[in-house]
Amino acid sequence: MPDSLEGQSIRLEVISGKNLRVPSERISAGIYVSIKLDETRHWKSTIGVPSTKISVVWGDTVTLSSHASPQLSLEIRAFFEFSRMLGNGEVIGKLETSWDELLRHGNKRFNLSFPPVRGFHPSLRLKAAVTHPCENQDGALFDSVIDCEITRDTDVGHTKVAEYVTSEEVSDLNDAVESFQLVVERCPVGHPDRAAALTNLAWARLQGYIRDDVQDIDFITSLFRDALSLRPRGHPDRPSSLYNLTEALTWRYGKTDTAADIRESVQIYHELLPLCPEGTYLRSIAEGEDGVDYVIEGCNNLPTDASDEGIHLRRIVLELCPLGHQHHPSALDELSKALEACFEEGGRIEDIDESIQFGREGLSLCPEGHPDHSTYLHDLAVSLCLRFSHQGQSHDLDEAISLYEEALCLCPVGHEYRDTSLDNLGSALLDRFPQRGDINDIDRAISLHREALTLRPPGHPDHETSLNNLATTLKQRYDESDASEDLDEAIELYRESLRLKQLDDPKRHIYLYNLSLALCSRFTQNQKTEDVEEAIGLCKEVLAALPSLHPDRYFSYMCLQEAYLSRYRVQHNPDDLSLAVENFRLASRHPTRGFPQRIEEAIDWARQAEIYQHESALEAYHTCLDLFDNHVMTRSSIISRREAATAFGGAESLPVDAASCAVRHNDLQQAVELEEQGRGQQWSLASRLRTPLDDLQSANQPLAHRLSELNKRLSDAQGFAGSEDRAAADRAAIKYRRLMARWEVAVEEIRNVQGFSRFLLPPSYEDLQAAASHGPVIILIASEYSCNAIIVPTSGMPHHVPLPSTSFAHLNILKDDFARTIRQASFMGPTEPRTDLIVLLRRIWDEIMLPIVTVLWRDLKVKPRSRIWLCPTAAFTSIPLHAAHPSRMKADGSGRELCLEDIYICSYTPTLSALIRSRQMMKTHITPSFAVIGQSQPGAGQGTELATVDSELELVHKLIPPNVKFTSLSGEEATQAGALNALRTNTWVHLACHGKQDREQPYNSRFAMRDKPLTLLDIMENDVPHAEFAFLSACHTAVGDEETPDEVIHLAAGLQFSGFKSVIGTLWVVDDDVAKHVVEAFYLNMFKDLKDGPMDCTKAAKALNAATYTVKKLVPLEQRIVFVHIGV
Repeated sequence: MPDSLEGQSIRLEVISGKNLRVPSERISAGIYVSIKLDETRHWKSTIGVPSTKISVVWGDTVTLSSHASPQLSLEIRAFFEFSRMLGNGEVIGKLETSWDELLRHGNKRFNLSFPPVRGFHPSLRLKAAVTHPCENQDGALFDSVIDCEITRDTDVGHTKVAEYVTSEEVSDLNDAVESFQLVVERCPVGHPDRAAALTNLAWARLQGYIRDDVQDIDFITSLFRDALSLRPRGHPDRPSSLYNLTEALTWRYGKTDTAADIRESVQIYHELLPLCPEGTYLRSIAEGEDGVDYVIEGCNNLPTDASDEGIHLRRIVLELCPLGHQHHPSALDELSKALEACFEEGGRIEDIDESIQFGREGLSLCPEGHPDHSTYLHDLAVSLCLRFSHQGQSHDLDEAISLYEEALCLCPVGHEYRDTSLDNLGSALLDRFPQRGDINDIDRAISLHREALTLRPPGHPDHETSLNNLATTLKQRYDESDASEDLDEAIELYRESLRLKQLDDPKRHIYLYNLSLALCSRFTQNQKTEDVEEAIGLCKEVLAALPSLHPDRYFSYMCLQEAYLSRYRVQHNPDDLSLAVENFRLASRHPTRGFPQRIEEAIDWARQAEIYQHESALEAYHTCLDLFDNHVMTRSSIISRREAATAFGGAESLPVDAASCAVRHNDLQQAVELEEQGRGQQWSLASRLRTPLDDLQSANQPLAHRLSELNKRLSDAQGFAGSEDRAAADRAAIKYRRLMARWEVAVEEIRNVQGFSRFLLPPSYEDLQAAASHGPVIILIASEYSCNAIIVPTSGMPHHVPLPSTSFAHLNILKDDFARTIRQASFMGPTEPRTDLIVLLRRIWDEIMLPIVTVLWRDLKVKPRSRIWLCPTAAFTSIPLHAAHPSRMKADGSGRELCLEDIYICSYTPTLSALIRSRQMMKTHITPSFAVIGQSQPGAGQGTELATVDSELELVHKLIPPNVKFTSLSGEEATQAGALNALRTNTWVHLACHGKQDREQPYNSRFAMRDKPLTLLDIMENDVPHAEFAFLSACHTAVGDEETPDEVIHLAAGLQFSGFKSVIGTLWVVDDDVAKHVVEAFYLNMFKDLKDGPMDCTKAAKALNAATYTVKKLVPLEQRIVFVHIGV
């Protein structure tokens, strides 16, 4: 030391370091600086954690006394344990220098460079200065150099590993392994340094494996696992142990392609990354291309795994690459495909919903112009097609076809994936054919499949797929055209595709039952027994191969029923019919198949059972109706529920056919139950969310509250129209289904409460008989199998009234005759005789109502002028049954025969449940208020001016009791919102305006207002349990639509659903000039005996009956009978 420093001290500040790469390429836990003072003492800085750029900040200061040696040795060392350091670590840099060299920079910071390490130049930022002796504080800062075998061998091992990595001399590796092995032996089980010793040995051997000098990777991995087991969650060295294990696993995966290694690595990274603070070197390496990115890419290249473990893995991968990560779109796509495969195996709608969600997100991240855009288009379309096959929603298929078309445009002739785009678009077009019936879809599908087949010649991995798909399309065309050459070619193609399909291929069963179906069709054509025998054998082979709950078992059941039924038609063996029915049963009840296909099979079962008079017909109808209920309840909007209900050919007649079947089996109670279950399904499903919970509140308040909250949330979640944004519509539908699942759980719990075992189940006959508490209800059944009436009396068993003079065909003719006669009458003068109409009303009396009245009078002793309720179905709903009239003299000449309305007061009810519900809501009364709503000048496109509306409103105002609160809404005030508010806030309402029944979409039926129409959907959203009476002085307010006549979806029924217990509606066009006479007579009769008593909506039917009699000479016949009463 220079003489000038004698008696002085030196203050050294170690500020930071950079380029501190570890020679062995190992990730360090920390880095420190060591200054060797003499043979027995050295100073160590604090531990610094390396940052992303392999730099460290220390900021340490040491004061050295002047008696220290003028020479000093500086070392930068890395250690690999956060907890207890084993050895002195690995040397990153070493430099011999002097105090003079350090002090020559004055009192300024300077960089001190070290010899290069593998191309990197480590350096320290220092500051050195002479200081006063009194500031010497070095006594506690110096460590004695402790030499022991474990430390010495560990340090030797680190040195040798570093030399091996640099020189790749195996002898250096062997020396390192030997040293580390000695340390392991000196750190037996239970020793605090055993985990570090195991890790050092494993790391050294891993370097040899990487460079192909060591082969025992399994042993290396086991060493890392043992070390990890000694560092449980929360241990400071667990992150480094996790990383080390992933290094071993990924290197083994890279050399052996063992999928289990890459799967485990993903799981480890999922735990590791949250343990690595941002900005640390370990985090940067773990997140880098050789870390988690490598593992993610490896996982994305794995085969699709539909197991729970496989999907869990895909979810973890997605978490590891969040939005913005380069692999995020591919992770979404792979998870989507795994969920799709899971759906194919298990049939859970939640899986395919989620698959589509992820598919949409992936596609949004790869827009047009992205190199993978066509792949994401294709993958989303596949998922949409699968959901269509399960749910039957046409918008899914339409969207899929649009995506496939776009993908095909991106794959021109010569593109490597053109064959896939052709094949998939062809299959989707084939799926669309049953929806639209356009033969062009089949022809184009065949063309696409033939082109795809030319691009997949023999030897191509997808050759047999193209053979099968082309065969399926040809088979479909044969079904439509009976062109035997199509069927023969299809069978040849099926056989060839099956020959090429491996026996263990998971899709082989599809080829088997496709061939089976084609053979059944050929048997029907040529009646060769060997075809049907082979078909049955193929189906049995499929069933033997598939698990009991695999969704595709459905197709084999379907094929078997077709095969057995085909053989029965030829050979007439009753056993074949029984076997066919059993397979109908299995197919329609297969729990993992979607509702649409099961419903189609159940409908076919019912039809075939009727044709062959099989005893299972009633069971088939029950199955149909139950499946319909479950299917429709999955739809989140009222319109989509109707679409679901009308999507099946022949389904509109199921309720009446089921009831007819029960009648023919002499089970009238079941006939009533089946008719009610199937009829008015839309209303009954919607009303579930408005069920009064008063009784449940008393029995179990928490359950009642829970269901009430779920009812509200479900009502809010219901959409009334499809969204243009399909992703948003999907999210809404998923939210609805999840709420519905919770609702169903709550309902099941309620059914376990004493007295509530049948809560919201289809009502029994005993429940339904409550509809007849104030008079019998007559259900008129119009089925192709029989036309009957069932009278539900106030008490006792139902009564059957055969209608021998009425057939289904004649009834439809009668309905058409009425429509034509009413139209003709609208062009006649008021005094012209309505001869044709009178003849038709006489037919109604003689053929339909007289047999019913006879039973009411003779058998049930129903007194004259009693009230009765008519519940017509199918064609009966379009016939004015209440107006049945013999129009002739009695046989003895003593006077004219009485008509129906002379004998009884007639009302209608859409369903028995609707009548019961209205009566239940009459338990509470509030102060009545009366609103008249009229619109004489509706908005553009809603109809012509109505000259008599304002005078009609004034007339009604004069006729109602003066003490009743009155509101009048007309002209500019009669808007859609204004009318809705009036309906919501008043108990009695009279509407005078244009009414329009939409036959194609009845929920769009509407009243014309000043700004925009007041639709049936608007009315249904209104929940007004206090409402009592509505008079609809508008056209077509009580007539339903053609597609679902049993649903009775019209404006009057909508008002009844929203809360109005008693409604006057119209069956056809109303003549405003004469309607005022009926209106005046009605209200005069309604309030004539009122005096100071309360207004009573239950008197409406009697008042209407009296009014039509009063205006007989003023109003033409068709305008008297146009008004009908619905409700209590």
